[in-house]
Amino acid sequence: MQGLLVLVLVLQIAAALAMIALVLVQHGKGADMGASFGSGSSGSLFGATGSANFLSRSTAAAATVFFASTLALAYFGSQRGAVEQGSVLDQAASPASSASAAAVVPSVPSAPASGAALIPTK
Repeated sequence: MQGLLVLVLVLQIAAALAMIALVLVQHGKGADMGASFGSGSSGSLFGATGSANFLSRSTAAAATVFFASTLALAYFGSQRGAVEQGSVLDQAASPASSASAAAVVPSVPSAPASGAALIPTK
């Protein structure tokens, strides 16, 4: 189980890095239009779409792998947490944790009900 968790984690990191690289390599939709008006060499008004099609499909594949590995890591995290330590509410309600919290936090005196009690009298 630990080996599968490491494998999914490495797969998620690789998919995230691939998505970052693929998005940075792609250029925007408006970049081709400027190239056709003299700032670069372009064969048509919207440029060649062959490389953009490959890059967008590769980005979609990397995103699919990333989301699938995220779901798998969430599943593994919920399984490990339920078996080893129980829920967070069970830990907070345990008497040992509340006794140690009461020892750390001193009690604060309550404020008087009326504002007249705040003025000292002789």
